[in-house]
Amino acid sequence: MPLPRALRPIPAMLTAAAGLMWSPHGHVAHAQAAAPTGLRIVGGLGQLSQYTRHEMPFWTQDLPRLSGGRASAEIVPFDQAGLSGNEMLRLMQIGAVPFGTALLPLVATRDPELGAPDLAGLNPDMATLRRNFAAFRPHLEQRLRERWGIEMLAVYVYPAQVTFCNKPFKSLADLAGRRIRSSNLAQSDLVEALGAQPVQTAFADIVPKLRSGDIECAITGTMSGNTIGLHEVTTHVHTMAANWGLAVFGANAAAWNALPADIRALLRHELPRLEQAIWTDAERETNAGLECNSGGAACIGGSLGKMVVVRETPADAKRWREIVVSTILPRWVQRCGPRCASVWNNSLGLVTGIEAGAARQ
Repeated sequence: MPLPRALRPIPAMLTAAAGLMWSPHGHVAHAQAAAPTGLRIVGGLGQLSQYTRHEMPFWTQDLPRLSGGRASAEIVPFDQAGLSGNEMLRLMQIGAVPFGTALLPLVATRDPELGAPDLAGLNPDMATLRRNFAAFRPHLEQRLRERWGIEMLAVYVYPAQVTFCNKPFKSLADLAGRRIRSSNLAQSDLVEALGAQPVQTAFADIVPKLRSGDIECAITGTMSGNTIGLHEVTTHVHTMAANWGLAVFGANAAAWNALPADIRALLRHELPRLEQAIWTDAERETNAGLECNSGGAACIGGSLGKMVVVRETPADAKRWREIVVSTILPRWVQRCGPRCASVWNNSLGLVTGIEAGAARQ
């Protein structure tokens, strides 16, 4: 099957746009006439705001403006391009996707090491996520370059993945025995450790399975849950993040190095700004989702519900950490291998106070 048009390499992407002079003021000066540089981008999930409000406008509007018309891009979300999310790194490695967005929870099935910074239960809030990811970021960049031949250019994040249920609960302890939708192995480990039954379920099937009774709860994003109508089929939502959903935007090394130096400089300058905007919006949308689901006055961009927001308790926070220590981290090390324990202890272990291997506090 041929690749979608937006993924096919084009010669302009791999040739220098002679005469471009990029300035840190946010534009490329025209030293002399040159052929425009065209990029083909695979973005994140197409229906979520990370793509619609940030990725797509950056590539289709901001890049041409910032480059003075000397660079342009076409972008397609990976879930609408007929691509498998867990194959994204491999597709980027071989150059079939020169510039792509890889969701770490998905590609971690191929390279478990990459799942470390967003293990289920590790980052119950945004402040913790920022701290922990900063500790792991240098290793992530090195791993992608050395193992996959990918130049990491930015890291995006989705809003918090929280627990929605169609029956009342007051704390995490009350979830024992319930059938809970999960979307990856670490989430399933978390659900099992709570004494519940994980049911891996596609995002599109969450509402039908809740209506049919196949599941009683679902872990998904606060606002994406609102978007698909979870506020109409569930009654309670917990505030603690099971995880977030980190996504790496990177480039095949050969495709990156073939770009004109000025365009590389422009992207190195502007992509961190895009990253920062996405992280800020993910935190805002996490809070807005809770407001919308509960019918709060601060709801923006969602539908008003009447859900009960279950705030975390000190017992919940303690239980979350205990599960990471006793279950999540040991199972990740088992899947990942002895090297991963060393990677953890030299990065995330230093800021979390949790040791891999013995996995003790």
